[in-house]
Amino acid sequence: MKSNITMGDIRGSEGSGNVSAVGEEGGRGQGRRGGGAGPNREREASAIPHIFPEITPFLHILEKSCTFIGRSAGTRRPVGDYIQYRAYESSAGQTGGTVICMAGTSSDRTTAQESIIRIEHLSKVFRDGSRTVKAVDDVSFEVRKGEIFGLLGPNGAGKSTIIRILTTLLRPTSGRAFVGPYDLVRQPEEIRRVIGVCPQNSTLDLELTAYDNLDFYGNLLDIDPRILDARIRELLEMADLADRAHAPVQTLSGGMRRKLEIVRAFIHRPLILFLDEPTIGLDPESRREVWRQVTALNEEETTIILTTHYMDEAEKLCDRIAFVDKGRLLRLDTTENLKHSLPSGDVIEIGVEAVDDETLAALRAESGLRSVELREHKLVISAENGSRVLPSIVEIFEKHALPMTSIAIRSPSIEDVFIYLTGRRLDGGRGDRP
Repeated sequence: MKSNITMGDIRGSEGSGNVSAVGEEGGRGQGRRGGGAGPNREREASAIPHIFPEITPFLHILEKSCTFIGRSAGTRRPVGDYIQYRAYESSAGQTGGTVICMAGTSSDRTTAQESIIRIEHLSKVFRDGSRTVKAVDDVSFEVRKGEIFGLLGPNGAGKSTIIRILTTLLRPTSGRAFVGPYDLVRQPEEIRRVIGVCPQNSTLDLELTAYDNLDFYGNLLDIDPRILDARIRELLEMADLADRAHAPVQTLSGGMRRKLEIVRAFIHRPLILFLDEPTIGLDPESRREVWRQVTALNEEETTIILTTHYMDEAEKLCDRIAFVDKGRLLRLDTTENLKHSLPSGDVIEIGVEAVDDETLAALRAESGLRSVELREHKLVISAENGSRVLPSIVEIFEKHALPMTSIAIRSPSIEDVFIYLTGRRLDGGRGDRP
């Protein structure tokens, strides 16, 4: 049975257990969709496994009636329910896709809190002869559907190892993980169909054009050639690269290449997009362009897992952040809750050319100051009330005849939270705990 489905949803409610497939008129010149000769053609449960074989393993999970609703490939809107199906027709005329089951029944789920990834006591140990390294140490957390989830930590913290496990490139030593309804160890092929991955290191073919790189990747994923060209042009527009479509990648800037890699990972409309250090090595303007692109992809209802060691990037983009260090999960919360978890209320930054130990000791002995840290040519002071203690700080500087080049009072940042949790900065430097 030939079906021109490009994407769709399965939406369920409690009922008799019957399943029907409902199609609708195709969009963007894709023709009719829905598994039959015309739109809105219904089929009984016995026909569904033949039309959409990917659904078969999950029919026993539903135990209720479900309706398949075809949609245009260019249309994305909230499903509002706990099962989602995305499909495309291969060049051989066969349907492909995946079912994502987010919860058990309509009565026990909370749409706003649906989990699309679940990790339970995950560990990964690398052994090299007599040497053992625990890269991931008993990590547990959930990622909510539709959020931008940040994994934040210094180099070597275990972020990339967690991503490699979730993208099926590594098997965990112990623990369990689920992407949608799929078990990471037992169902890696199913997981690969619903994820997109943009690795830290570039994998673009520099001699091919931007268009040809996307075309090659789309063919690897067996995307219907009748819709692939339109999809490529849509992605090039999204990346602001339409005018460079036929330029060799080696002529593109670093920021342009990164944006091309990100939309390439999105070519099959994955439910989850993994971005491993997406802006590393980019200049500030290119970083901001990538940020805008990540936000636009998330508005397409795609869950994004972002690893970074840039604090401003995590704070700008992420709905929730998980701090990871030495393979362990330190804390997970929204950016605002993380900052409010600090015992200090304000951060005072004082620019200095140099500071002696006697001045540092006097500042640390001052009541009302929770911590004093020297970061290159800047003193970073944590205080409950910055405005109240500032005159005392200025008095100490004057007493020791130490000039100040700048003074600023601000609210705590994500980096301040990381220093509070670990005593170290993300770049590996020492930081004083508040």
